[in-house]
Amino acid sequence: MGQDQTAELTWKDGATPVAVRFDDPYFSLQNGLEETRHVFLAGNDLPARLCEGFHVAELGFGTGLNMLALALVAEVPVRFTSFEAYPMAADDIARALDAFPEARAIADPFLDAWASGARQFQLGQLTVEVIEGDARQTLPAWDGEADAWFLDGFSPAKNPELWGEDLMLAVGAHTTPNGTCATYTAAGFVRRALSDAGFEITRIPGYGHKRHMTVGVKQ
Repeated sequence: MGQDQTAELTWKDGATPVAVRFDDPYFSLQNGLEETRHVFLAGNDLPARLCEGFHVAELGFGTGLNMLALALVAEVPVRFTSFEAYPMAADDIARALDAFPEARAIADPFLDAWASGARQFQLGQLTVEVIEGDARQTLPAWDGEADAWFLDGFSPAKNPELWGEDLMLAVGAHTTPNGTCATYTAAGFVRRALSDAGFEITRIPGYGHKRHMTVGVKQ
């Protein structure tokens, strides 16, 4: 894998990874795990909806924190598919996860698999696949459908390609009837794109300093 396809990082306060390419941190500087629980788990009514065979998909794998938060609450077999253009190195992921002991405590099987180059692995009840490459190409070619989406690209202002109309249409096309999506952003163009993709969109209170976030149900 060429260097141009891997994540280039700086570290804020020695603990929070910041993507050089997008000048944006990978998770909340307040508490990334609690933000994940508020935005992606509660935003998709999880774990209440989890059942055997439930499929969660994600745009933006990053440190794997969202996956780990899901693994902490999944008590039945669940599939998890994530799309990531610029994968982080295993050592950098481990360093970032040290800020979240609860998530780090279950991360070793993931980190061992990741360090070996594996992008399909088992983590507790989760059967995980991380699809590398530009989601604008890889998602339309995907043959799966998700019951819930974690839309977790970098800030739309800094990473607009992961929030464009065509990609949101692909998200909608790969969502089961009454499937859901959740994202930390309330940007108007993102909400409009998701609405055009077939989601009934609602703006709800965000986490921490973020006043609003977005959730949707596929019609």
